[in-house]
Amino acid sequence: MKKVILAYSGGLDTSCILKWLVDKGYTVIAYVADVGQDEDFDAVKAKALQIGASKVYIEDLKKEFVTDFIFPAIKANAIYEGRYLLGTSLARPVIAKKQIEIAEKEGAEYVSHGATGKGNDQVRFELTYYALNPKIKIIAPWKDPEFLVKFKGRTDLINYAKEKGIPIKATLSKPYSEDDNLMHISHEAGILEDPKLQPEESVYSKTVSPKKAPDKETHIEIHFKDGTPIKVVNRENGVVKTDPLELFMYLNELGSQNGIGRVDMVENRFVGIKSRGIYESPGATILRAAHMDIESIAMDREVMRLRDMLEPKFSEIVYYGFWFSPEMDFLMAAIEKSQELIDGVVYLSLYKGNVNIKGRESPSSLYDQDLSSMNIEGGFNQMDSLGFIKINAVRLMAHHAITHHKKKGKKQ
Repeated sequence: MKKVILAYSGGLDTSCILKWLVDKGYTVIAYVADVGQDEDFDAVKAKALQIGASKVYIEDLKKEFVTDFIFPAIKANAIYEGRYLLGTSLARPVIAKKQIEIAEKEGAEYVSHGATGKGNDQVRFELTYYALNPKIKIIAPWKDPEFLVKFKGRTDLINYAKEKGIPIKATLSKPYSEDDNLMHISHEAGILEDPKLQPEESVYSKTVSPKKAPDKETHIEIHFKDGTPIKVVNRENGVVKTDPLELFMYLNELGSQNGIGRVDMVENRFVGIKSRGIYESPGATILRAAHMDIESIAMDREVMRLRDMLEPKFSEIVYYGFWFSPEMDFLMAAIEKSQELIDGVVYLSLYKGNVNIKGRESPSSLYDQDLSSMNIEGGFNQMDSLGFIKINAVRLMAHHAITHHKKKGKKQ
C-alpha cells in the first residue's frame, strides 16, 4: 500500500480527503500542525483515527513559526500590497517543511493537502514540497479530475461525510472560511466574496471593536537587538516578556484588548484572481510599527532606501510561496546585514485600534541632536548649503533651458 502524509486540519475538506484516500487504497498518516490556532488537538487526532488514518502526528511549530518566519518578516517590514501582514503566507512554509520531514521519517513517497486549485495555498505548499524534496509526489485532490467529478462543492462534501459516517460540524453561523494561526486570523469566501458587504462585528474573533476597547492608553516598550524583538515591558503593570513565543503572544493579547490590527482589503492572488480578505493581526501590527520606528534612528539613510526597495519584492516572494528559494536566500542575506545595528527601545501606547509611537532610544543612534538643532550651529556650517544647492540645481537649470527653448520655437 502506498503511504501518504496528509496535512490534516480536522475540517470538512481534509476529513473527506482522508477518507477518499483511504478508499483509494492509500495508507494515510494524518499530520496536524499546531501554529497557534484555537483547536482541540486531541479531538482532531481522535477524528482522524476514526476516519481511517493509520497514525496521527501533532506537531507544535509555534516557536519555530515565530523565530524563523514571523521575526524575519518583521525585520523586512514585510507587507503585501501595502496592507496584508502575510499571516497565512508565512505559516504555510513552516507547515509544509515539517510535512516533508515526516514523509522522510515515515518513508512516504506521497504528500497531500486540501488547498483549492483557485487559491494561493496550493502554490505555497507545493513549491515548498518540491524545494525541500524534488522527488516527492503530490496528491492535490482539488486538482484531481476524479475527485472534481465526485465533489462539485460543499454540499457534495457534506453528503459524502454523512454517507461515510464522518463527523462534521456543518453550520451556517459562519458562512465564510477562516484560517487561524498565531500571527493572525483571516476571514474570506462565502458571504464575504461580495466586496461591498460590510461585515458584522461577529466576524471578528481576535480583536475587540475599537469602540469597545479601553478608554485609557496602554503604555509599553519594545526592545530590539539586531532588528529582533528581545523584550516587551508593560509600563502599566510591570509585566515583562523575553521568550520569543511568549513575547509575541503577549503582544497579541495587548493588541486584541485594544482593537488593533484589523484590515479589510481586496488583494491580488498569485493565480491572477482578485480576492476579498478580512484580517486580524494584533501583535504583528504593533511589532512592525515599533520595528520601523527603531530603524528610523539607527539605520543609515541609503541602506534604508535600498531595503525599502526590497520590501515589496520580499513580501511578494512570501505571498507567492517562494520562501525556500535562491531569491529569498539572497534577499534574506541583505536584510540580515541591514539589521546589524538596529538596537534599542521603542516606547508606544496602544489605544482604540491605534499604535502610537511615543519615543525611542538606541545605542546605535545616528541622530545628532546638536547637528539637527535649529537653535545652535552644532558643527554644521550653513554656508556649505550654498554650494550644495547650486550643484543640485545644475540639471534643473539645464532642463529649463532646453524646455524653454523648445516652447519658444513652437510659438514662432
